[in-house]
Amino acid sequence: MAETVLDYEAEAAHYDRTRGGVPRAGAAAEAVLRLVPPGARSLLDLACGTGLVTERLARPGLRVYGADAAHAMLRVAAGRAPGRVVRADARRLPLPDASLDAVTAVWLLHLVPFTAEIVAETARVLRPGGVLIATVDKDAAHDVGSDIDEILRPHRSAAAASDRADLITRYAAAHRLEPAAGADFTGHGQGATPRDTVRKLRAGYFASWFPGDPATVDRLATALAALPDQDRPRADPRYRLASFVRRG
Repeated sequence: MAETVLDYEAEAAHYDRTRGGVPRAGAAAEAVLRLVPPGARSLLDLACGTGLVTERLARPGLRVYGADAAHAMLRVAAGRAPGRVVRADARRLPLPDASLDAVTAVWLLHLVPFTAEIVAETARVLRPGGVLIATVDKDAAHDVGSDIDEILRPHRSAAAASDRADLITRYAAAHRLEPAAGADFTGHGQGATPRDTVRKLRAGYFASWFPGDPATVDRLATALAALPDQDRPRADPRYRLASFVRRG
């Protein structure tokens, strides 16, 4: 489900605990590695956060680095990938042209309005044959057919999503990044409950769906609060990864 951009400096202390922890990170890393080209020697994990996914991407012969804009997140990540994380804006990476075999952006593109700039920058740092791997269509990942989805689905604004697959594909094509294989994985521990969805709704997590419309927020909150089993998690989301290969 769409989120407002959180204060990740404040979130670092409890981010892993509230985001599915090791099971979710392990599932993400396993799916990403299925898309990394054979023989790849270097990978940059953009918006690496606490490094929980980053450390699980390491494999023999593959040097994995992490980059994030939040100091607090990087302090945690540095303990998991010592000497291999850096503070950086994903639009201006401190790397030379054609220096990496793979770049990953897991749970990043839905958060920012400048996805075109991120795609352009990843294309710059990728070698020919290198690959960009990114989660896309995050809102749709949460549409698992639950009673919560039935209430929220009519208000989901796909056109407003900055990580729409067709949008990212268009940005990629402008920089000689061609679509390649995809993958998906389960967001373990991320199944929504009605009570927590009301909390997020009130906190503005879905504000981009109906900006400046408090009456709709009230109506949806009332409908969600009327659902049974207020604290029972519904099905976990199923995230989608897209990949794009850098042509020479």
